[in-house]
Amino acid sequence: MREFEALLENFWILKEREPELFQKIKDASSVLKPFIENKLGYRLLINPYLIKMEKLPGRAEAWMGIQQFDTAMEYGLLCLLLVFLEDYGQQDQFVLSQLTEFMQSTYPGEEKVEWTLYRHRVSLVKVLNFAEEMGLIKVNDGENSDFTMSTETEVLYESTGISRYFARSFSRNILSYQRWNDLENDEWLDLDPDRGAVRRHRVYRRLFLSPALLSEGPDDPDFLYLKNFRSMIQKDGEDLLESSLHLHKTCALFMLQGEKNFRETLPDQKVISGIAIQVCTTIRELIADRKLTISDDDTILLSRDQLERVIDLCRERYVEGWSKEYREMPSAKLYQEIISYMTGFLLLERLNDQELKILPPAGKISGNYPQDFGGN
Repeated sequence: MREFEALLENFWILKEREPELFQKIKDASSVLKPFIENKLGYRLLINPYLIKMEKLPGRAEAWMGIQQFDTAMEYGLLCLLLVFLEDYGQQDQFVLSQLTEFMQSTYPGEEKVEWTLYRHRVSLVKVLNFAEEMGLIKVNDGENSDFTMSTETEVLYESTGISRYFARSFSRNILSYQRWNDLENDEWLDLDPDRGAVRRHRVYRRLFLSPALLSEGPDDPDFLYLKNFRSMIQKDGEDLLESSLHLHKTCALFMLQGEKNFRETLPDQKVISGIAIQVCTTIRELIADRKLTISDDDTILLSRDQLERVIDLCRERYVEGWSKEYREMPSAKLYQEIISYMTGFLLLERLNDQELKILPPAGKISGNYPQDFGGN
């Protein structure tokens, strides 16, 4: 269902940017709301400016977050930007120096903001680019990137007035929270996490938002729910995502049907996606040759050196099909990029600096170039 897919893939749908899609989702909201509220436990926000399905993860995962951000400071600067914008309504203007002065005087982190530092200026530019991309602000005059070169740069901005809808509401004062888990548990309060609606919402969220749901043992309540309500979940996947539910002993995931695709799926057209598949295929060959052993939980323990040798073998076999970027990439960087990519899709888990675990979803994918492939 295209309307649901759009809500799932996008943070929000802005009427100004996508008026036709906005109207289609609004028209379909009476059909979507029961599933969104009862199965996912989400709130569907609809107002004259935007439509937003407030997506909270069933469980925090390493791959989640804002992909453009690399440091905690960037998240802090984004929060300060949202606070700053509270004083500005739709079409109200401000200049960059007003924002930088506010951030420098109010940033609460241990490391103080110092705009004479290049990396701090780069962090702010990332935040401003993200805010512009999300529709929180508009640039009326100037370029965000110019600030990386000079602290004297001025840019004229306009508030769109929708920043107030960006952050979600919390049930308690978040200043009382001590750990990130407190944020994760905020929604459930004192409810039993392994029963009723709480468990149902968590299972559906993990299936619909994450690459896979991994079993944590024979008594895993989420996996027991999956087994008991398999038919219902299968139907929901078919109706809303054109996907089929694959339920195995240690993992469950939705597999897209035919040529169906989303913005972030495996495989896709990225070269690194193909390399990850080649790594998984090579690991299957090593298992068949009894050079790697599958544990009782369908995982494979191996050292980082072993995985690096697998990647080197893939490079020898398939390098002609790789893009110039990956053909010429230094080995250390190639290892890191592939490990990060595969971790994001729950194909592997980093246990420590020297040990890794290949996860069950890696056994679901394989692929090779045609035998007559020549790299052309």
